[in-house]
Amino acid sequence: MFPVSGRSWRTAAALLPAGAAAAHISPAASWLPGLRPLLFPGLAGTGHVRHIALTFDDGPDPESTPRFLDVLDRLGVRATFFVVGEHAVRHPGLVRDTVRRGHELGVHGWRHDRPWRPAFAREAEEVARTVRVVHDLTGRRPLWYRPPYGILTTSRWRAARRSGLRTVLWSAWGRDWTADATPGSVRARVAADLRGGGTVLLHDADRYSAPGCWHAALGALPAIVADCREAGLTVGPLDEHGTAPAPAAPRPAVPEHAAGGC
Repeated sequence: MFPVSGRSWRTAAALLPAGAAAAHISPAASWLPGLRPLLFPGLAGTGHVRHIALTFDDGPDPESTPRFLDVLDRLGVRATFFVVGEHAVRHPGLVRDTVRRGHELGVHGWRHDRPWRPAFAREAEEVARTVRVVHDLTGRRPLWYRPPYGILTTSRWRAARRSGLRTVLWSAWGRDWTADATPGSVRARVAADLRGGGTVLLHDADRYSAPGCWHAALGALPAIVADCREAGLTVGPLDEHGTAPAPAAPRPAVPEHAAGGC
């Protein structure tokens, strides 16, 4: 689900002028999980050293999301759910219920697409549209943005900033979107990168990944929370995490109208 091949990026970049391609794609270097906590602590979601931020992407989904909410209730844990706008409007009751149960909502874009070409105007409108939907449904304005597939571009970064959102990716993930994921593999993958102050990425839906893979994340969730607590770490949403300041947006290498129009 997540990895984007170098060949795909090169093919997309070949369709653009060199300067525009560089300006558009260069922030995607922050995708590299090994370097992100060191070079981009704000993007990695680095927060309080005794806290873990628990986050979920790709919902809401009426089949799977309620099951995650139920497990989180039993565990006494709150989390941040990054919602896709086009699904939020289809399931307004589920969006409201997520907030009613004490969880936080973030913006995961209006659609779950890859940004092959610069399109600032479209990105800005779709991010703002999702912000409006979340606010209209819950009465709360979201604070956070995570781009689909974790691919951060200049257009996406600027779109989030225009809507007053902080962009945050993750420092540990469960690779729970794959067909061969199991509760054990998800737990082990999270544990491999789990550190105090980290942000964990899981998925509460399978629309953009292997069918049924959310069962692996759901099954791993109690053990992941237990591992955190045994290490003396509290688990909660990003709004309790105290994330490090985000780095400044990269300066476009080409005029704004050339890099952004859709």
